[in-house]
Amino acid sequence: MSFDKFKDTIDQGDTVILYLSVNSMHAIQVQPKIKNRKDEWVDNVFQTTYGALKVQSLVGKKFGTKVALSRGWAYVLHPTPELWTLTLPHRTQIIYTPDISMIIFQLEIKPGSVVVESGTGSGSLSHALIRCIKPQGHLYTFDFHEYRVSVAREEFEAHGIGQFVSVEKRDVCQDGFGTELNGKADAVFLDLPHPWEAVPHAAASIKDLGKLIH
Repeated sequence: MSFDKFKDTIDQGDTVILYLSVNSMHAIQVQPKIKNRKDEWVDNVFQTTYGALKVQSLVGKKFGTKVALSRGWAYVLHPTPELWTLTLPHRTQIIYTPDISMIIFQLEIKPGSVVVESGTGSGSLSHALIRCIKPQGHLYTFDFHEYRVSVAREEFEAHGIGQFVSVEKRDVCQDGFGTELNGKADAVFLDLPHPWEAVPHAAASIKDLGKLIH
């Protein structure tokens, strides 16, 4: 639960970034035990190209600490949306940081903004949007795929930012964003195969002088 605010020390349940090199980073949730293929609880040992890391050993360490692996070293970094984009599990093609920066600039969002996003995908852009609009703002993100919605919701909760985002399974091209969002969005971003089909629904959701990008 370390995406909401920066902190010094790693706690159980935090997500950390294990940095081996600029081309080798991994996002790890700090849990002492995990289930193996036999559905048995075992020590959580993360394997890397430089050897193994007993994940429980990270609890109490400072972010930025150099940690020993069985055949080398790594650094444990505080998660950010940029690092999450580089390490997240891909469920779809994702938007990377250079494009995310331009999208946020063009949406003109700020703390307190209400933003609508479709589709959620792997949550790369979602994490960056949430950082921009919290703590007073809110992100409403939609995807037509039930599994992607379920996993994204779990990730937002695990990262401690679930209170800033609502995730819903919906085909926005057919069903829109829901009447409860009519006239409430400061910005709408459409990352869809046929975004023009959702534009009339986006127009209903967006405030006067709001921004729409697709």
